[in-house]
This record gives sequence, structure tokens and C-alpha cells, in this order.
Amino acid sequence: MNLEEFLEEWHRDDPRVLVHTSGSTGKPKPLWVEKERMLASARITCDFLGLQPGDTALLCMSLDYIAGKMMVVRAIERQLRLVAVEPSGHPLATLLGRQEGTDKTDVNLMGAPTFAAMVPMQVYNSLQVDEERELLRQIRHLIIGGGAIDDDMARQLHDFPHAVWSTYGMTETLSHIALRRLNGPEASEWYTTLPGVCISTDDEGCLVIDAPKVCPSQLHTNDIAEIRATDNVSTTGAPQQFRIIGRRDNVVCSGGIKIQAEEVERLLAPHIHKPFAITKRKDAKLGEALVLLTEADNLDDIKTLCAKLLPRYWQPRHFQHTDHLPTTATGKLARKKIERMVDNAKS
Repeated sequence: MNLEEFLEEWHRDDPRVLVHTSGSTGKPKPLWVEKERMLASARITCDFLGLQPGDTALLCMSLDYIAGKMMVVRAIERQLRLVAVEPSGHPLATLLGRQEGTDKTDVNLMGAPTFAAMVPMQVYNSLQVDEERELLRQIRHLIIGGGAIDDDMARQLHDFPHAVWSTYGMTETLSHIALRRLNGPEASEWYTTLPGVCISTDDEGCLVIDAPKVCPSQLHTNDIAEIRATDNVSTTGAPQQFRIIGRRDNVVCSGGIKIQAEEVERLLAPHIHKPFAITKRKDAKLGEALVLLTEADNLDDIKTLCAKLLPRYWQPRHFQHTDHLPTTATGKLARKKIERMVDNAKS
């Protein structure tokens, strides 16, 4: 979908818009959402960030998904000046008058937008090019969503002069319902809920979201979360803070021990410099065995690294190489595809 097609859909009499989930844990599925709730979500974000009419907003993500659509809706709701570029790995190249994949850079044609939303891969690529990195630093409000932000990227963003945020949300919540600061003295691993959002956890420790302005019913997620204790939230409406441990889907039960795949990935991420994922495959003895799938060739070195860094029961039993680690259109690991790649395969 392009911008013209989305605007045509938005201005139809139908009170709803069709969106699709990202497909990170399975096949993308269609979802009808109300335009009024999308406008409410946009209003909450714009108010939180202090965006004003006439500010510029960069649209650099696909309009097939909620993140791209919500950038347009925010521009409509707050009368922002929308700057649309073709979705790519180097979204700032166009603003610099340079085509992706070339070394030619003209004078900065557009200047830095006031507000931009990107996926981690776009931020990573922009940090590798001096001119793009400088333009990235000039964005007053940069929000990053759609995937994990590793420690190295967080370190590179820490001294940025303007606000950089990691988002938490999903298609069902019409983009994010919480933000955490990645830079400056307010940097934190804890997400803070936006106004009108209340959270809790269920019996399995998964996050439950109550956000009536953007989601018509209480949403039970598969994200295992820890909520920081706060007094009188239910009566004061104060923001709540939480952090995500991992997804319930990504718990590996190996020999009776439950292992969270994302926790293992976080420990290894600073030391493995090629894309990798922790997943599982069936095992006659253990039930499920931990598998490390990576684009790296040096599997023996990675085995040694795991033996050094990981607790005994967290160490993968199998290591596999792949030429390409599958991801979704929004840059997340395609977990179900990865699991199918290794299930019952010979290491």
C-alpha cells in the first residue's frame, strides 16, 4: 500500500481500517480497527512528545503495517507536515539527496524531521554512515520499535542530544502503549505506560493491557513481564513501569528446566557479531533441546563462547549455520520459521 491508497481508505465513510499483524510468531493475520481509536492513539503520542502543528514527521515504514499507518494518522491528527520516503534500510539517504547503495551525497535537501519512527535495522544502518548518523542525531523525537535494541546500539544512542525512545506495543494496541528512554540521564530498561493505559500480569506472568481508548477489550499478551511496584496506581492513574522478560512462546522446557530464549540471546548478543537466534527442537531425552542458529561460520568458537558465558543448563545442545536468518517484513525474527528450520535437523 502507498500513501495515496491509505489516504483514500482513511477518507472513506467506513469507520474502520484494515491492518495486518507483523507475523513474528506466525502467519500475519488481518484485523479491522476503528479510525476513532487510531486518532485517540495518535493524540496520546503527540501530547506525550509535545508535537505541534507544523512539525515535520518522517514516514519511512511500510503502510502495510500499523506502525506506518499510525505515522500518517499522527500527521492528520496533529497537522504535522508529513515527509514520506520509500521504505528502505537507509531511510535518511533520501533526505540527504543520496540514493541508497551509492557514495554520492549532495547537500542536505530537507533537514532533520522533528519526529521519526524507525525499526532497529534502519537505525543500525543509519549509524554506519557519517552523514546519516549526524542527521539521525538532529531528530528531536526518535521512536524505535518492531524489534529488540541490542546493547551496542543503545550505547551508540546514549549520548544523542534529543529524545530517543524504545516503544512497546502491537497491532492490537494501535502501535505503542508504553515508551522507555534510551539516552540521557532518563535512560532505563523499564517502559513507562502512556496516559490512559493500565497494566497487570496474569497467572502465567504475562502482561495484561487495559487501554480502553485504543483497544476495546482487555488484551492478554504472550509477553512475560515484571511490573515495578507503584502505590495507588488504580486510584491515581499514575503511569506504571514494566520490563519484558521474553515471550511465553519462546520458553524452552529442556529436561524440566524452563529457559527463556530472549534471556539467552541477551547474554550472547554483545559477543556474537553475526545475526543469530536461540530456538528449540524436539529431543527424545530432554523433550526440547536448545538450538543456536546463526549466520556465523565459526560454530566451534561460538560453542566455546557459550560454555564460558552461559549457565550449564542454558547452553545450546545444537549449533547450526544458515546463510540467512529469516525475519518478518518489520525486521523481527520470524520465530516460527526459525523453529521449523531446526526441528529434527541434524546438527
